[in-house]
Amino acid sequence: MRRFVGAGAGLLLALLLAPLLALLLLVPAAVAADPSMPASGRILISTQGDVTIPADERYDAVVVINGAATIEGRVNAVIVVDGTLVMAGALAETVVAIRTPITLESGTVIGGDLFKLDALVTREGDAEIGGQVRDIGSQLAGLGFVLAPIFILLFIGFAIAAIAAGLLVAALGARQARAAGAIISHRPIEALVAGVIGVFAPIFLLVGLFVSVVGIPLALAILLVVWPLVGFLGYIVAGIWIGELILGRLDPGRVRERPYLASVVGLVVLAMLSIFPPIPALASLFGYGAVLALAWRTFRGHGPAEAAVPGGAMPAPTAPLPV
Repeated sequence: MRRFVGAGAGLLLALLLAPLLALLLLVPAAVAADPSMPASGRILISTQGDVTIPADERYDAVVVINGAATIEGRVNAVIVVDGTLVMAGALAETVVAIRTPITLESGTVIGGDLFKLDALVTREGDAEIGGQVRDIGSQLAGLGFVLAPIFILLFIGFAIAAIAAGLLVAALGARQARAAGAIISHRPIEALVAGVIGVFAPIFLLVGLFVSVVGIPLALAILLVVWPLVGFLGYIVAGIWIGELILGRLDPGRVRERPYLASVVGLVVLAMLSIFPPIPALASLFGYGAVLALAWRTFRGHGPAEAAVPGGAMPAPTAPLPV
């Protein structure tokens, strides 16, 4: 079982890490590559196996996952993950090693940088590294230090936008939002099933539309506008529902005409719970499903009140919406 898991992890690393590292590290290296190492058009990717590049062979890139790599020829870029790397008189431009011991034997020349993560580098004889030995972990940490404030600002911006949208929904669609919230409270299975269907069904619809030229504009409208908008509305409905549950416990018996305070409280709670992504994701799924279920019931001729709970009872009375 352990070997099977290791093989799956190796394949996953091959699919995810190799293209990422190629984009982040190898493309700049290729631009500044030594003219004496022109592109050969040959790329080798191996998982769960050993690789040897003879002295008379030339490759643009060699990627080895969970295996031993022995490089004797010329390779523009070498990437080894969870394995071993021996370069015996080889010529390379860039080397990337992750959790991989590296041995640079005499006669080996690395024209550019050597990137490593949890890797021990052993240099023998006149082995040469033209660039620098860079630690990937420290570089990623530096990148995270730069990107963290950006993500924090984006998160705050999304939270403010969600609260503003929640207040708008509370002002213009309080009755409908409460009806959708009542579906979550009284018919949670229906909301969950509708949410799951609402996630997967549009995919098949979009595939069918994209195969025809006439359907492409409609598919793009659904993909870029309708689907995200309904999903965001589901998030707002879930926030209002959570806010009314909290306020109902704190101040039982009080009826508010419109859920302004509930939208702010619930959406702030959802934003705070974002440190545990599955929780707001699950709440959004229920809200999304409740919106779809309410829309379906309205389409069939039921109003929001009748769609909410048996007998047409609403969670809290609201004033009629202006016409």
